[in-house]
Amino acid sequence: MRPHKNLASIPLFDPEAGTVIRGPYENGEGHWAGAPYAYYDRELDRFFLYYRLRQPRPIRGGEVRIAASRTGADFEDVLIIRKEELRSESMERGSMLRCLDGLFRLYISYVDPADRRWRIDMMEANHPSAFDVSARTPIFTACGLAAEGVKDPYVFILGHRYYMIASYAERPAVDDPLLHQRMHATGDVHNTDTTTMPSGLATSLDGRHWEWHGKIFDVSLSGWDCYQARINSLVYAPPLFVALYDGSSSAAENYEERCGIATSWDLRAFQRITVDAPALTGASPTGSVRYVDILDVGDQYWYYYECTRGDMSHDLRLAQVDK
Repeated sequence: MRPHKNLASIPLFDPEAGTVIRGPYENGEGHWAGAPYAYYDRELDRFFLYYRLRQPRPIRGGEVRIAASRTGADFEDVLIIRKEELRSESMERGSMLRCLDGLFRLYISYVDPADRRWRIDMMEANHPSAFDVSARTPIFTACGLAAEGVKDPYVFILGHRYYMIASYAERPAVDDPLLHQRMHATGDVHNTDTTTMPSGLATSLDGRHWEWHGKIFDVSLSGWDCYQARINSLVYAPPLFVALYDGSSSAAENYEERCGIATSWDLRAFQRITVDAPALTGASPTGSVRYVDILDVGDQYWYYYECTRGDMSHDLRLAQVDK
């Protein structure tokens, strides 16, 4: 039992002690398995895991998959979506959950073929294996938000309202065509050092129609997370929401972020706890531990996360920690 005065604290984990759930296609830099979003469905009594597989450029995020499990550790793929189905250069983190009307909804982020900026779309199905890419509907585009990209949605339900926290690239104050060209020449504004990537909030009453509320967690003014501050997941530890986020100091760390902690009373503003250094780092040369998702499972917290290996590839791991 934790001391009575240790309030709203969650136990962390050793990234190197986690169990590998999925490995990359091959070993070496640029080969990744990760960007997880974990969900347990009571009606089906199954754990579901959304994850992304990546290879070096020019392939990038070539596949996202949804896998199912009885145990939360041994997963079998039930759906594969390839970037060609979206006519996209790359795909990234998404969210998949059963909504209040009984339908499953998948919120997926990918590079828009129209302008090479990240966007978020949604699909509906009666089962996670049945999402149809051709029937997707737009949720947020960069243009619609007056941003330079929006990606990596983290979706959850609170009090019969849907919440989406997403990473977005801020639009510079100066309209410079040359800067704009530099931003999107690679199809990924996040690796250009031309702007910063805070986290924003959207809400919905039905999971279909969303209202964007803007920034809820900014990058720091200086330090280890002054370039990106991407909230990946959160857990309610009364009286606070505790968030796990990815931080980086420049585009050089864009693919090798480390994990920080922030808290909020109301989901409208977050305060960083890890001011001077990340909360979690691995043993690789970059120390990267990123895209950490958390499930509250009985007497434990289960952490699904992407971790860099010694050969600079990334794998997807699970760490189970007692509360």
